[in-house]
Amino acid sequence: MRKLTMPELGRKSVSEFRNSEKNSLIIVLDNVRSAHNVGSVFRTADAFLAEAIYLCGITAQPPHREIQKTALGAAETVTWKYFQTTSGAIDELKKNDYKIVSIEQTTKSIQLNEFIPSPGLKYAIVFGNEATGVEDAVVKASDFAIEIPQAGTKHSLNLAVCAGIVVWSFFIKPGIEKIRK
Repeated sequence: MRKLTMPELGRKSVSEFRNSEKNSLIIVLDNVRSAHNVGSVFRTADAFLAEAIYLCGITAQPPHREIQKTALGAAETVTWKYFQTTSGAIDELKKNDYKIVSIEQTTKSIQLNEFIPSPGLKYAIVFGNEATGVEDAVVKASDFAIEIPQAGTKHSLNLAVCAGIVVWSFFIKPGIEKIRK
């Protein structure tokens, strides 16, 4: 079996990526401790053409050695913005008509496989701190809480793995609109 080359894989150049239509999806990282997780989320955002990443609170920001190690250049392609607080990011998103989706286990959370995005709406997906999850105030301000169904003994996934699953799920479901940036 022969390994495919970059041109054969149909990869976009940096300029093609920046000029391409993006999905109306913003990823919000709420006080994420691991810069490696942040870098992995940048790669996920690049892979699935997310509109942007909002980095909040203690979340590391590019340029950062550990982000670069896992982002493999995606921090240069994906649009990002820093906020002192996650609540500040949520306020801006709501003003711009985004539906806020916290990825968190709550008494009212919807299973990811049962969530269907509504056509024409823009979504912001909030991923929380690896130890404490999404801030309570952010969960309360959210339009939805979604959780990934799990069958094992653990009740959580690594943040980067979780982000990959959730963003891919939004990417393949009908309803997520493309926007020109």
